[in-house]
Amino acid sequence: MKATDDLRAEHEGILRMLDILRAIGARIGAGKSVPVAQLEDIIDFLKVFADKCHHGKEEDILFPALEAAGVPREGGPIGVMLHEHTLGRGHIRDMGAALETLPGAGQAGYAVFSAAALAYADLLTQHIAKENTVLFPMAERLLGVATLTDMHEPFERIEAERIGPGRHEAFHRSLDDLAREYLAG
Repeated sequence: MKATDDLRAEHEGILRMLDILRAIGARIGAGKSVPVAQLEDIIDFLKVFADKCHHGKEEDILFPALEAAGVPREGGPIGVMLHEHTLGRGHIRDMGAALETLPGAGQAGYAVFSAAALAYADLLTQHIAKENTVLFPMAERLLGVATLTDMHEPFERIEAERIGPGRHEAFHRSLDDLAREYLAG
């Protein structure tokens, strides 16, 4: 499997979580609460799966390969992607900080969480679209199938080191559970 195929597949899971975040934001906007444990699970998914694992693969393996192929780090798509990764981490921190105020802050705390979650969802949706339609096709042209296929083993190593055995599957089970609750019907 090419590295870009792996990253696109991970994007599908991340986009599903972003849809869940939007549904939770709508629920909060309607004055309803959401179990804090679910919000903690979502933040864990975003921190570990989306950031440490997925963004780690990009930052530690794909982006350096693109730089070696002549794509500049600054002033081009790599710099934009790195900046957006940093912005996303800030939104995740804001969601975590809002959770720390619950339940004492009540609906106001949920509203702070929701604002950060929706900002993150908007940012990452646009970010993923840019990667899927601009950055990954560029990588496929510049690096070729063999180089992108050779990234599979380092990608697997990152996944094993950063999320550990069985966590990937656990994240997908959690994603399925949340989707059934928030995206059904």
